[in-house]
Amino acid sequence: MPIISLRGAGMPASPIRKLVPLANKAKSEGIKVYHLNIGQPDIPTPEVALDAMRRIDRKILEYGPSEGLLSFRRKLTHYYHKFNIPAETEDIIITSGGSEAVNFSFMACLDPGDEIIIPEPAYANYMAFAISCGAVIKTLPSSIEDGFALPSLDKFEALITPKTKAIMICNPNNPTGYLYTREEMNRLRDLVRKYDLFLFSDEVYREFCYTGAPYISAFHLEGIEQNVVLVDSVSKRYSECGIRVGALITKNKQVRENVMKWCQARLSPPLVGQIIAEASLDTSEEYMLSVYNEYLQRRNFLVDRLNRIPGCYSPIPMGAFYTVARLPVDDTDKFCAWCLSDFSYEGQTIMMAPASGFYTTPENGRDEVRLAYVLNKEDLAKALTVLEKALAAYAAR
Repeated sequence: MPIISLRGAGMPASPIRKLVPLANKAKSEGIKVYHLNIGQPDIPTPEVALDAMRRIDRKILEYGPSEGLLSFRRKLTHYYHKFNIPAETEDIIITSGGSEAVNFSFMACLDPGDEIIIPEPAYANYMAFAISCGAVIKTLPSSIEDGFALPSLDKFEALITPKTKAIMICNPNNPTGYLYTREEMNRLRDLVRKYDLFLFSDEVYREFCYTGAPYISAFHLEGIEQNVVLVDSVSKRYSECGIRVGALITKNKQVRENVMKWCQARLSPPLVGQIIAEASLDTSEEYMLSVYNEYLQRRNFLVDRLNRIPGCYSPIPMGAFYTVARLPVDDTDKFCAWCLSDFSYEGQTIMMAPASGFYTTPENGRDEVRLAYVLNKEDLAKALTVLEKALAAYAAR
């Protein structure tokens, strides 16, 4: 039998999806599973997007430009300008979801052996894409004790070597929900400028910032305009994860030219998805405000109810729709699997993402889970009741 690649063997399994077989088995046995493991909103997609999908009347669903539809990229500039992000049409490359934007950023900017610093816990696919291009991941742990704030500058500098090429952040953060402050972003700017690094900034959750402080994009940082590569997606803000449309934005012409080679190799981003995404840019402010308020209420409900469960703790996330919470168990990988395979309460159970999958340091996150508050408050209440019952049953085994 042929031997698979070492690269493939080294790819981490998704902490979000790896328990799916257990969830499917539970469902087949008639158990209701509350999914708090994945950032799939239950919010309806905007009607302008659905109407655009229904109105598609083409004789041919043709290849599009490798960089994305011109009309869509032009329209996106107006969206970014609302956030004071000075992106112009030529700065924007459309990708098949935000994940492809991350992948292409790494492939275009990093060589095998180059090092990239990523604060952890971090979105697991960052690690997977770094492995795909042969880059070496240097993670810098943040702590639940201070709400997963950005580690200090000296801790970053302690990891920098002649092979260090980039820093990757997600702001607002997935999985923690942390929102970087102006001071923290300025510290990153100074570091990037001092060592002439790339700053990859995943900003797909910018609509969901639950603080009075202004949202700070990597594009707002002066003096590193050529160093920044911004990652974006329509998946979360318009609740249209399935159309697979994202974007890579950079002022660096050399990076764009390199990225385009990867874009041409995969031919083109989804045509139908782009048509829907372009229409979504006309979504009303009323819709966006209602979604924002809904997530804010869910956050408040989840954190308050979770922190009332004995032994549980969650900081208050200031962005996105996730939190990383500590549970009173030794190993959340085992506990999360047990909830699906061996436990139910009144015909219900809960699916969570073990936080160990968002760390590369083996001992970190063993007693933590990522929870996505993407269910309505009634279902969140039921899910948290199930969690409380599960923790009591698990301790009593």
